[in-house]
Amino acid sequence: MSSTELPEKRTAAAPPASRTRAVRVADGEELRSVELPGLTLSVRSRPGDRPGLPPALYVHGLGGSSQNWSALMPLLADQVDGEAVDLPGFGDSPPPDDGNYSVTAHARAVIRFLDAGGRGPVHLFGNSLGGAVATRVAAARPDLVRTLSLISPALPELRAQRTAWPTVLLAVPGVAPLFAKLSRDWTPEQRVRGVLALCYGDPGRVTDEGFLHAVEEMERRLELPYFWDAMARSSRGIVDAYTLGGQHGLWRQAERVLAPTLLVYGGRDRLVSYRMARRAAAAFRGSRLLTLPEAGHVAMMEYPETVAQAARELIADHGGS
Repeated sequence: MSSTELPEKRTAAAPPASRTRAVRVADGEELRSVELPGLTLSVRSRPGDRPGLPPALYVHGLGGSSQNWSALMPLLADQVDGEAVDLPGFGDSPPPDDGNYSVTAHARAVIRFLDAGGRGPVHLFGNSLGGAVATRVAAARPDLVRTLSLISPALPELRAQRTAWPTVLLAVPGVAPLFAKLSRDWTPEQRVRGVLALCYGDPGRVTDEGFLHAVEEMERRLELPYFWDAMARSSRGIVDAYTLGGQHGLWRQAERVLAPTLLVYGGRDRLVSYRMARRAAAAFRGSRLLTLPEAGHVAMMEYPETVAQAARELIADHGGS
């Protein structure tokens, strides 16, 4: 919610390659797998328009994949050499060997990937869960992050919106398999329409082609035996991260981020409250705030040109080409 080079070795939980639908790859993108001890990550690359551009890394949200950045990456290809990672258990990345889907584990996966490739410091982007992950990465390893751009980051809220409660409920043990059973008769089209209604400020902005691509990806994901487990455990990871206090709390870590930061919030976001924008702007020192009244939870997909312009200004002012 993209054939290419699939890894020769996958974890035991992954289905045989012959039964896996191809992942869509947009024009100009490349897909590869990176093998790390106990971890295989699928990485979508959008090379820069010319050699020598600084690197960027994009991290998606809960239930998403590296495809979520396909609209934004080409708009920044004249400034950065972009890569978008599929977090463990999402997109085309198989589950981690240790079954750990906590925010910290996802952040550790991103750090290990950056360390292995030697690409840091990067211009780091994160959406929703990916925003929480990126915040942890920036706080723990400031040497790896040149700038930080967060779109509706999943940072703790005292009063979550009612429309975000399903994500919380999904974290309760036993709920995910129950929901999978209750919704087994739902078509991929129905599921996608539900996701769009939840994540977009205006689902009508999705083109017919984009809708068909989303349905194809939904069909592919539903065939994976670990789909619901990855969703449930990652949801639990977000809830657990919200309850952490002290130096490991996400707000405390936000205050420790040294990288110049761009914050993007949508006025119609049904998952991360628009009212959190002011608190985030105060927590991330010297941050820039972009508010989009008509946007939902995935502004980089709804308004990629606007988000790209704000990111372009941040990158140009802090280590751009």
